[in-house]
Amino acid sequence: MLVQRDERRPIARLLSFLEYGERLAHECAKAQAALVDEPRGRRFLLNQSRQELMHARVFRLAIAWLCPRSLGANPVLPALERYRALIDDALRRRELPETLLAEQVILEGLGEAILARIEAGLAKREAPFGRLRRVLLHQEAAHHEFGCRQLERLIGSGEASLERLRGRVPDYLDLTQAMVTTLADLFASIGEDAAAWASDAPRFLPEWLSAGAR
Repeated sequence: MLVQRDERRPIARLLSFLEYGERLAHECAKAQAALVDEPRGRRFLLNQSRQELMHARVFRLAIAWLCPRSLGANPVLPALERYRALIDDALRRRELPETLLAEQVILEGLGEAILARIEAGLAKREAPFGRLRRVLLHQEAAHHEFGCRQLERLIGSGEASLERLRGRVPDYLDLTQAMVTTLADLFASIGEDAAAWASDAPRFLPEWLSAGAR
């Protein structure tokens, strides 16, 4: 079953928001690398930054395939802009643990969940770029796992406060849920439940981080 004509524009709209998120992740990972002294961690973040830029370009290609003519201006998603502002503020304060929480753990977790749902739908519709889409999913999972491991290491060494991180979780999770809810009409137009998508993000939080979060 191919992508139906009336599904092309809403799917392209969803991908355009993912493209924006990938560009945000690209910039964040590059800035994070400057805060990391450990060579392996720095290399991973620089590699992640390059991968996120590649992801954004893949989404741009998919958008062009879905809508060969201009998609038009994409409306700003206030919750995503607020999320970017929180990450930028943490980067200015050189709060690496908070940026790992916001970007690799929560945002990458949500991105992985959304990509998995989109992948299932696109595969059912026999959309192109199947192998490339699976590579993206694998890389998103690796970025998420890296963030969780790094936070565990920083907490174990006393360089990060578990209680402080738990206190920041709701601020970021609330915004991810607002992002998805704002896109409810687009989800509905392709037969998806926005509330179900919004509920995916908390599932990617490690238990030790979500336990006790206010």
